[in-house]
Amino acid sequence: MVSDKTDLQQEELIPLLVLVGPTAVGKTEISISLCKKLGGEVVSADSVQVYRYLDIGSAKPTIEERQGIPHYLIDIVDPTVNFTVFDYQNLARQSISDIYKRGKLPVLTGGTGLYIKAVVDEYNFRSGKVNPLIRKRLEEILELRGKEYLYRFLQQIDPITAQKVHPNDIRRIMRAFEFYYLTGEPISLQQKLTKTKKSRYNLIMIGLTTKRNILYERINERADLMIKRGFLEEVKGLLEKGYSSDLKSLQSLGYSHMIKYLQGKWDWENAITNFKRDTRRFAKRQLTWFRADKRIFWYEIDEQRDLNPILESICSRVEGY
Repeated sequence: MVSDKTDLQQEELIPLLVLVGPTAVGKTEISISLCKKLGGEVVSADSVQVYRYLDIGSAKPTIEERQGIPHYLIDIVDPTVNFTVFDYQNLARQSISDIYKRGKLPVLTGGTGLYIKAVVDEYNFRSGKVNPLIRKRLEEILELRGKEYLYRFLQQIDPITAQKVHPNDIRRIMRAFEFYYLTGEPISLQQKLTKTKKSRYNLIMIGLTTKRNILYERINERADLMIKRGFLEEVKGLLEKGYSSDLKSLQSLGYSHMIKYLQGKWDWENAITNFKRDTRRFAKRQLTWFRADKRIFWYEIDEQRDLNPILESICSRVEGY
């Protein structure tokens, strides 16, 4: 199995257009325009838009705003689910594969940097993600057959890891098996690809930015528009449905601010001021994260927001890649 997958470059790489940038820069608008021009479909890379009912505060594109372009990984789990990057990676890669098989161009877009990295790079997770049934079965084998049997089995499915692991290191041996049965790949392959930073995709990575004062103005305006559209009522409704304010989903940017207001911890002015300030800080962190990836080609959106030249240039890059 290892020999079939160790050289990804020998396989036909799926083309993947990646569109990143800070919040409120205009990724949704541009990604939809690109999909219409290039025959693409969107895979969302937003850690809040995956949740159902978190619509206004996540700037989730409405059905009308999507203009008939299919979007994936939006509204896929309830707010109670502890959705992880590991979960996202698996679902996003499956969506990309499905889009490509139907003759469409996958367009991965969003502002969650770790989601993007998990998809485009061979990111190796050591999150301790465990399937209870797999763990139970491995423990039964360990009890019945002993650690020597497990180690010999590991030598068969993943000889590289077996060479690095002591036969008595049951924790690492079990982890290697869990990873293998969860992903279908030996953990040594994932570690190798993570180290070499190879991608399984034929990447075209585009970054969108604008002058800081323009971006901050757009962030403030979008926050005001969210409030006007009923953001506070959305959060109040979630709490009334019984969703706990301690949920990971409701600790997201904006939602935590509205909750503090509803709980009486902040007055309205503080809630809005902090919401806008923290969103601006978040945008700055996003830019820092994405700027570190030298594969990204950047476009600056001017104050007039004339997007046509940017769209045409990106299309030329894709078509001539």
